Amino acid sequence: MFNWTRIGRIDPTEKLELTFALRQQNVDQLEHLLLLVSDPESAQYGKHLTLEEVAALVRPSQLTQKVVRHWLQSHGVTDCQTILTQDFLQCTMNTQVAEALLPGIEFHRYVRDGISLVRSSSAYHVHEDVLQHLDFVGGVHRFPPKGQDLNEVLTKRRRSRAKFHLGNTPATLRSRYNLTAADVGSAQNNSQAVAQFLEQFYHPADLAEFMTLFGRSFQHLSKIDRVVGVQGAGKAGLEASLDVEYIMSTGANIPTWVFTNPGDSGAGCRHLTKGENSFRPSFPASSPYVTTVGGTSFKNPFKVTYEVTDYISGGGFSNVFKMPDYQVGAVEGYLKAVPGLPPKTYFNTSGRAYPDIAALSDNYWVVTDRVPIPWVSGTSASTPVVGGILSLINDQRFLKGLPSLGFLNPRLYQLQGQGLFDVTDGCHLSCLDEQVQGQGFCAAPSWDPVTGWGTPNYPALLAALVLEK
Repeated sequence: MFNWTRIGRIDPTEKLELTFALRQQNVDQLEHLLLLVSDPESAQYGKHLTLEEVAALVRPSQLTQKVVRHWLQSHGVTDCQTILTQDFLQCTMNTQVAEALLPGIEFHRYVRDGISLVRSSSAYHVHEDVLQHLDFVGGVHRFPPKGQDLNEVLTKRRRSRAKFHLGNTPATLRSRYNLTAADVGSAQNNSQAVAQFLEQFYHPADLAEFMTLFGRSFQHLSKIDRVVGVQGAGKAGLEASLDVEYIMSTGANIPTWVFTNPGDSGAGCRHLTKGENSFRPSFPASSPYVTTVGGTSFKNPFKVTYEVTDYISGGGFSNVFKMPDYQVGAVEGYLKAVPGLPPKTYFNTSGRAYPDIAALSDNYWVVTDRVPIPWVSGTSASTPVVGGILSLINDQRFLKGLPSLGFLNPRLYQLQGQGLFDVTDGCHLSCLDEQVQGQGFCAAPSWDPVTGWGTPNYPALLAALVLEK
């Protein structure tokens, strides 16, 4: 449970907030429409649905809503909020009611690094009449991971060579990916966003200080446009600071929203039995509806040069989601052409393969708590960089009267690497055992499950994604 310490049972009268996910309708139809509006070969390309249209399509049936609400009300739960799609209910109740509602659970208090959390380590059950109308209950089991663990390890590892490397800054990234000072946002109706799911928060003063130090060579914004949710107090989170600072310096001068609440583990490792392992795909990186970003490093740490695989870059094959049609050709090409693949018992060759694209992911400078911190690493760095570049491309599309890119993957795979720097050198880590000896997948020409199609070459990618079919 990510080093959380259990303190003990909580008082039966203590208030809890649980989220109930109601079963949606027409999910298959929604997926079909998503692929149509995301496929440049479709007449529906770019004709994105509004939130209201999505809500009308997937909203739970009247029967589902009635059954779930009656179940909650029969236990005295009436303090509930919902959203436009009506597929989530966020309800407040005391602990005694929650444990009666969900037989099997026992809520305890857990602490870590000064943060307190209420969770249950045991499974819950719901009546079969309700089960068919409910997907899951949130706020019961999942613990937020400790996002900085890996960064701390990498920082210690790389301190020995830090004097030879000044680290990645917005200037370094803009140079590598061919962004000029003129490549900033100007469209009136554009925006971008980051989501903070690790119970971390950014500080406005850190963003302002970061832009003062590193944003002088290009037009930029130094304030978040809007925060959705409650911004936490206390120290700033390193990864939250990283996300905000680098999406706003790559997607420069574009209004940014922050919503508050790809993985850095190579192929991962799941221990099955004694002496038997398999790779552990991460989520949501392995979702077929996400554009997943891998990580790279400079081959020559002394200067801006070509990139190789960062060994922590997450990648692999999902054990849950089947391989989407848009990537079958690329993935099969890799599996057939690359020698020395890990044993097939370690991964699911028919699963969704990731990542889709990559960017530099090590030795970043970040400002947190008003202090510039060097050598921060992880795909938490590469993801906002790619996000910012795609925001700039959307900006140019809007100026030409075109719709936003929307879901990128079908078009990205149709481009087959056009507009990207192919990364062909290096492998990422995996299980430390006799069979694979810590090595996962390796980069190769074209797509690979370490760096995807490669890293952005902004002018070429802009041309490829702004030109209509």
